[in-house]
Amino acid sequence: MIFEINRTEKAASLFEGWQESVIWSCLQNVMGNLYADEKESPSSAMIFLGDFGFPAGKPNKELIMDGPAMYWRNGRTARGGEGREDGEADRMEGIIVPQNEAWADLIEESYGKRAKKVIRYAIKKEPGIFDKDKLQAVVDGIPEGYVLKMIDEELFHYCGRTKWCRDWVSNYRDYPMYQKYGLGAVILKEGEPVSGASSYSGFRGGIEVEIDTREDYRRKGLAHVCGAKLILECLVRDWYPSWDAQNKWSAALAEKLGYHFSHEYTAYEIYTQELL
Repeated sequence: MIFEINRTEKAASLFEGWQESVIWSCLQNVMGNLYADEKESPSSAMIFLGDFGFPAGKPNKELIMDGPAMYWRNGRTARGGEGREDGEADRMEGIIVPQNEAWADLIEESYGKRAKKVIRYAIKKEPGIFDKDKLQAVVDGIPEGYVLKMIDEELFHYCGRTKWCRDWVSNYRDYPMYQKYGLGAVILKEGEPVSGASSYSGFRGGIEVEIDTREDYRRKGLAHVCGAKLILECLVRDWYPSWDAQNKWSAALAEKLGYHFSHEYTAYEIYTQELL
């Protein structure tokens, strides 16, 4: 049997040493959900936030199958699907990041062809590395004809209704929560957002960065400007802007902004149907 755990300290030791801000968000009771095999002394647990699941502890097949079913199929929607083959995004339930090889093997055994193994790119978490002057120069270089603006209540609701940029705000239940644990910078063209960098999630002392540009405005340097502005605003608040890269493009952009690459890691995209 699988239980939802509200007292996250009961399972915190299972995630010890995992440098992932989404995990911190849940363990700090900011956002996210925690499921485990026992309520008081769990040996297996899984954190969910948005489209991500992080299993830890002793590999447990019931947890790896029933946890996602309890969370993702209860109102959660999959990410936009940038970089995936046509049709895949609409069938994806979420992404599971295994703690180790034993969990990876169990995911492959349990989901079979419903699991697609992918490589993601971890970025080092290094407070104090950012060059404010260089970042400000990037912001000042915004192309003519565009307007840079922080996400206010009106933009918060606009993004929540707009599929391509929904992930900038979707993990916040309302605007007051976003004001407390979130932050975002967007570039507008004729009053509409065309690029932005915002908080996918928040934790005490920082955010996880979510960055994207509308497809018809890519390759114009807009994401670079938004990322620089978001980092500067985080520094004003003494927040750390944590960055995890889905692909090499995202990793390269992070490095342009002052981050340093750490390592590749394995994740599994989970689909509702078997992939060909």
